[in-house]
Amino acid sequence: MMFDGLLRASRASWKYVSAMNQHPASLAWAALPAELSNAIGILLEGRGRKALAERASHLSSGFRARRSSQELLRGEEDALAYALTRLPATYAANAAILRRLLAEAPAFSPTSLLDAGCGLASASFAALEAWPNIGAVSLLDKNPAFLALVEWLRASSRHAALVKAKLLRTDLAAIPGGDAEADLVVASYALTEISDGALGVVVEGLWAHAREALIIVEPGTPRDHERLMTTRERLIRLGARIALPCPHERPCPLAPPEWCHFAARLPRSRDHKLLKAGEVPFEDEKYCYLIAFRNTSPPRGARVVAHPRASKWGLELRLCGPRGLKQAIVAKRDKASFQIMRKVVWGDSVPTPEGEEKP
Repeated sequence: MMFDGLLRASRASWKYVSAMNQHPASLAWAALPAELSNAIGILLEGRGRKALAERASHLSSGFRARRSSQELLRGEEDALAYALTRLPATYAANAAILRRLLAEAPAFSPTSLLDAGCGLASASFAALEAWPNIGAVSLLDKNPAFLALVEWLRASSRHAALVKAKLLRTDLAAIPGGDAEADLVVASYALTEISDGALGVVVEGLWAHAREALIIVEPGTPRDHERLMTTRERLIRLGARIALPCPHERPCPLAPPEWCHFAARLPRSRDHKLLKAGEVPFEDEKYCYLIAFRNTSPPRGARVVAHPRASKWGLELRLCGPRGLKQAIVAKRDKASFQIMRKVVWGDSVPTPEGEEKP
């Protein structure tokens, strides 16, 4: 169908889309900060790659079998194998999400961060790149192997707040009060390991510690999306304002076998390819996410929820808007609109079609 409302978007809205397309969130690649890569490289000196590859394979098999990081990561070799194989991917996902948030909600500027279930602190490294003015960081995890390695890695950061970050060894269900509260709370690839029975308590605890915003990042699987939608409902009942990626607070309109997820592309180093037995120089990390604000009014656009499809007639976009799913066609004959919209990528926000600003 021709989505005429989209083509009649205001000039201001088109400027917004054009700005979004120049923003790093629209770029496919997201590499680790150079200082973090260098720190990992120092740890690799003199270590046999075969042993690390075996550890990486063991970890991968364990995660696929839904074993927790607490079970699988027992020491330094395990943590280093994880750093080589998973840290680049989790960082890429976090960086893509935070850059998108920067573009769509530029007024949000946290000064404190709680990285809950931090692992190797990929969310913290990405957050300091997004908001260098963050002055206080708390890193919370119960796995001693993660915390031992993250203590080394954070020392490489050029951001003082991360170098001086407070390390909290505790369970997600037992986050301490007071000092652990922060403007921004991030739980990145952490809730996927929480049982269904404990999920609600953990989410409520995370929300209670978030002064301004909570970001949840999960693997981009149908199972994790379904659990994220349960979490979304709970947060709405707690008074949260859902900001991204959802353009509304109604139930998700995607029905199985479809699910809402996105992807970040990351470059593979030689060691990364070796440990993962990969041949191509890049990897696509699938993820799903949720951003909830406490007081800020969330941005409202239509979200591109699939790869745009080009045809001889124009560009077809699948959008999730305030009134649900829509197929939009931007015709090539509308040259001004097409030149802007042809740069839109999966995950971007575009102007809400006329007449559909509200559910």
